[in-house]
Amino acid sequence: MVGRFNVRPGTNGDGDWMVWDNAVNGHRGRCESEAEANGLAADLELQYTVHGPRDPANVRRIDPPVSVDAWQQRVGRLDAWINEGGRWLGRVWHDDGRVSFIDQNDIRPTPDTAGTDDRGKDRG
Repeated sequence: MVGRFNVRPGTNGDGDWMVWDNAVNGHRGRCESEAEANGLAADLELQYTVHGPRDPANVRRIDPPVSVDAWQQRVGRLDAWINEGGRWLGRVWHDDGRVSFIDQNDIRPTPDTAGTDDRGKDRG
């Protein structure tokens, strides 16, 4: 289940951020910024399930990332898919550095980028 790793403010008052691992009830890393911590947590989600290491066959990276719509227009940039219990979830980066995992049925390319590569050139 996605959500094993959470980002929390650090506890030492330095303004740092921690990545918390809910499966082991401990932190997995410290970062200088919230965006950096979100990146670490997102990468760890691709590597682990709640039960241990994720099967690499259940991860598909997208290079280059593509702009996508979901519950709102231009929700962010999709850069990977993971399979969770038979459902594919897209890892989407928001402009503010947050990351969401969105169900396969709730995500679609933005209309202005569908059928084009990342530079806007026709792929077809």
